[in-house]
Amino acid sequence: MKEYFLDFWDAVSSTATGMAITLRHLFMKNETQQYLSDEKPETRWNSVIVPEGLLQDRSRMRLYVKMEDCIGCLQCEKVCPVDCITISTEKRQKTELPIFAANGQGIKQRVVQFDIDMSLCCYCNLCVYPCPTDCIVMTPEYEFAERDKTNFLYRFAKDKATPPEPPEEKKEAEPVAAG
Repeated sequence: MKEYFLDFWDAVSSTATGMAITLRHLFMKNETQQYLSDEKPETRWNSVIVPEGLLQDRSRMRLYVKMEDCIGCLQCEKVCPVDCITISTEKRQKTELPIFAANGQGIKQRVVQFDIDMSLCCYCNLCVYPCPTDCIVMTPEYEFAERDKTNFLYRFAKDKATPPEPPEEKKEAEPVAAG
């Protein structure tokens, strides 16, 4: 019986806390920042409206890839729950000079394609943690509205090589009628 009343008190107190926050924001002055056509305003929301401390250090915004540190391990692509990351790699020749990431790890793959479709991204930040060289990060950039959805496809690879074509589906052999 005691547990019932503790749960009841917890529900009432959390509802009261939420309503107090709602009432506090109900009487605040609303301020709308207008964007003129395709131009962005000169002042950022961070300095105008967003109070200090509202954007936390760990807020998740736009993804960025430091391509010079990418080793082509495909870990970020594998862990992405919505498949918004597409990576294609090719082996580096043994005759090429060795190159290393910032943490000293050797780069054995050449990243030919590294695309992130931010229109599909759910900002879960799961792609950041498995990266062994910390080359993929979430930036604090939050103003990236676009009118065209195709502008959300970010291409990070800068190699001149073209990404490999997807493999064609193999057709099964049709059975030959015995006659």
